[in-house]
Amino acid sequence: MKEVRFFYTPEPLTGILPDEETQHAVRVLRLNRGDEIFLMDGCGSFYRAEITDASRKHCLYRILETMPQQRAWKGKLHLAMGPTKNMDRTEWFAEKATEIGFDHLTFLNCQWSERRTIKNERIEKILVSAMKQSHKAWLPELSEMTDCKTFIETPHTGRKFICHCHEEGLPLLKDLLFSTTDNLDEDILVMIGPEGDFSQEEVEAAEKAGFVSVSLGKSRLRTETAALVAVHLMHLARE
Repeated sequence: MKEVRFFYTPEPLTGILPDEETQHAVRVLRLNRGDEIFLMDGCGSFYRAEITDASRKHCLYRILETMPQQRAWKGKLHLAMGPTKNMDRTEWFAEKATEIGFDHLTFLNCQWSERRTIKNERIEKILVSAMKQSHKAWLPELSEMTDCKTFIETPHTGRKFICHCHEEGLPLLKDLLFSTTDNLDEDILVMIGPEGDFSQEEVEAAEKAGFVSVSLGKSRLRTETAALVAVHLMHLARE
């Protein structure tokens, strides 16, 4: 079976692969004129294309077929998290969550955060790579790091949840998402705190703004594990 080669181009109608994708296509894969490739725009479409000219400086193509894709989930899935002190763990989460499928990632600067800066360029590359690897048609939107209080006060559509460990007996996120009364087209937003969890003040502010406090279960999870569990639950609930 012939290998399918996917390349990301946010502007497919230009007929020119972006520089980084050109390097991969021409220098690494040694593709040339006449070779067939598949493009993804990150906005819901694949394109079957043929290379018309290839050099070390550019890779030109013509589109043979446009293939709009059906999203595998309903509504918009938004995960907001305090990044981990060890960036490898946050990057691991970004990769795996994209493979599962979600729409929006926001990093939060929380009261107890141990990391207060993020290089979005690095995370963006990981999201693109994971999108290509998993053959997803949608690239998750990545927001700049946002102050937790500001994020809470910003209007959000759909259902809003905040996961924390301040109370026992909180409702389980899975039970609320898989309720028979849940609107399957409704957007979902889940907030996951940093390694030190959200502060009590942040939890109270979120509840005041309409967020529902929830638990992910009895197990004590690392930040990146909790975030991935939340994405998986959102995905399954809207699949």
